[in-house]
Amino acid sequence: MRPTASAPLLLATVLAAGALTACGGGSGDDPDTVKVSYKQSMDNQIQVMDDYLEAMKKQFEKAHPGKKVKLVPIKAPDAEYYTKVQQMLRSPKTAPDLVYEDTFLINSDITSGYLKPLDPYLEKWKEWPKFIDTAKAAARAEDGRTYGVPDGTDTRGLWFSRDVFKKAGLPQDWQPKNWAEVLDAARTVKEKVPGVVPLNVYTGKPGGETSAMQGLEMLLYGTGKDPVYDPKAKKWVVGSKGFKDALRFVETVYKEKLGPDVEDALDPNMATRVRGEFLPKGKLAINLDGSWLPQDWLKGSGHEWPDWSKELGLAAMPTQHGQAPGKVSMSGGWTWAIPAKAGNPDLAFEFIETMQTKENAKRWYIANSGISVREDVAEDPEYVKAQPGIRFFTDLVAATHYRPAYPAYPKVSTAMQEAMEKVTTRDDSVDGAASGYDDEVRSATDGKVIER
Repeated sequence: MRPTASAPLLLATVLAAGALTACGGGSGDDPDTVKVSYKQSMDNQIQVMDDYLEAMKKQFEKAHPGKKVKLVPIKAPDAEYYTKVQQMLRSPKTAPDLVYEDTFLINSDITSGYLKPLDPYLEKWKEWPKFIDTAKAAARAEDGRTYGVPDGTDTRGLWFSRDVFKKAGLPQDWQPKNWAEVLDAARTVKEKVPGVVPLNVYTGKPGGETSAMQGLEMLLYGTGKDPVYDPKAKKWVVGSKGFKDALRFVETVYKEKLGPDVEDALDPNMATRVRGEFLPKGKLAINLDGSWLPQDWLKGSGHEWPDWSKELGLAAMPTQHGQAPGKVSMSGGWTWAIPAKAGNPDLAFEFIETMQTKENAKRWYIANSGISVREDVAEDPEYVKAQPGIRFFTDLVAATHYRPAYPAYPKVSTAMQEAMEKVTTRDDSVDGAASGYDDEVRSATDGKVIER
């Protein structure tokens, strides 16, 4: 039996309390030390962020004699990381000077008063005009002020195994034109290559935002019907046919056993397993996922896979019926933010400046398999040629969508995950799960909805 909805929340709260103790005091303890909190990979063999920040720490301390950087990693799945960060930000005793914030959650933390507006710093910073406008908007609040500096973005598409496709008699240059062609390819794999998972679509609450964004929203925004939020009406959308169509796709994947076994699909570590096990070992034919996957396969990662670009193909996720623009992507990303209760905010922004020189930013994008949010780096030949697939995923920015960055979104996202899980486990019909989602959205947004 799976745990109740309250069990993960209780566990996260307990773990968060432990994290506070581990931080060893607030950021104001030492005026010459900047404390930097960030999300550490759950995979002990993947240390991309750790290695990058260690390099930035050395660079910063050399350029600022007498100043120190204390790195405070938080090792937790996304949902627990968000909880721990929010616990830390509530008090000057535990707040770091700099924190890594997912654009998924930043507006919620802004509304709670946890973050400091950065406009006084940004106005004087010569690098800020080089950031693309959409990336800047991801950390801009409803009050018009900016609360974070983005360190990259991402896009999403279909990864497919060339070897499995060859065995199934499918083309090596596969580019489906609509959802039906995606499902037909999965059905062909199921029939002709037994023992391989035909199609992975992340689903359910254990996957957290991965399920909502890589899964349901990649489908929803491909319907061309109704978004999650109507910016003109300034209301959240309920009663959406597009939402039901997206849920029906998820239902089909798991009802026809085209996806992973349900217990695997609802494993909180499924994304890590896909990158480290399912794809490299040829156990998965098609994976709806993000641009960052290759960071797990680089030399020194622990999951080295030097031939991944030969063994995997890339295809854009098509729109539902192939309607314009023919493909769809979702984009997110992370930002560096300064807590409102930070003891050393000026020193924290100086550390941001160190991380965001052109060369250091390029270094991060390449190491992290990220998509540049700086125009100068995006045009740099070293970035463009750094890794197979970068040009493919960078080009998807033209067809991408961003989540509604409003405080209610995390609750709306959870409601999406719950609806997906219901149709995945077949505990409810598409209509029933969609109705439950609508009710949750009405509650989460105080009734600020528009009926479709």
